[in-house]
Amino acid sequence: MPIDRESLLATELTDFPASYTESDVMLYALGVGLGSDPLDSDELAFVSEHAGLRTLPTFASMVIPETILASSGCDVQQILHRSQSLQIFRPLPAAGDLLVNQRVALVTDRGKEVGAEIELETELRLARDDTVVCQATSRIIARGDGGLGGPVGERRPRHRMPNREPDLTCDLPTRRDQALLFRLCGDFNPLHADPAAANAAGFERPILHGRCTHGIACHAVLKTICNYDFTLIAGFDVRFSSPVFPGDTITTEMWQDGNVVSFRCRVRDRDAVVINGGRCTLRA
Repeated sequence: MPIDRESLLATELTDFPASYTESDVMLYALGVGLGSDPLDSDELAFVSEHAGLRTLPTFASMVIPETILASSGCDVQQILHRSQSLQIFRPLPAAGDLLVNQRVALVTDRGKEVGAEIELETELRLARDDTVVCQATSRIIARGDGGLGGPVGERRPRHRMPNREPDLTCDLPTRRDQALLFRLCGDFNPLHADPAAANAAGFERPILHGRCTHGIACHAVLKTICNYDFTLIAGFDVRFSSPVFPGDTITTEMWQDGNVVSFRCRVRDRDAVVINGGRCTLRA
């Protein structure tokens, strides 16, 4: 059944329970490439409970429920992640019970060729004391659901990138089986595992999850600028501009101006920018 704009805009989650374990945190970190060197103590702290387990800031995106989209009527196999913004008020614990508030903020028709753009606003709170730990804004493109009509809506302004050569770069390879590993974090869209589903969606082969690319970008900033101090990251915003294929090497270009790190991710072998207008806010 097609998307019903008014019904979707009226849909909310209030105090929706969400839990995660240390195993979830470690699997996510492995899924975005940390721990490739088991002797690297900095990365080991994100993939082993014996090292005083730390939670990668972008793990927050994995806790955001997809209940609203699952019941929206859109073709979930055609969904692509357009952008993700995180405001992190305090680091997520290594395991936790959360309460989630979520609403659909916008439903915008971008036409049959592009799809319907849906914006979700989410708040994550610790169940034990009601402390807000993160606020997130996600935009997805339901590629099979364009042409629903209605207002076009305004496009959100993009983060302006510095007009100079990058201050720093970081190359992080992905594995050819990375999407098969990352899907175990909870995103089983066949677009990332089934060649036939990828071909039907217009891709030559399965693509990497946007949330995996998101985490790889965070890994690059964490490694290159934060010296793996995960508590420094207070905000992390990305706009996905092109797909990543498992096996690609992602080069993250970074510009630091005070407590703002602007970044762009590219795959040099294909001359493709896969994340553009990235912005990481560091705590003062």
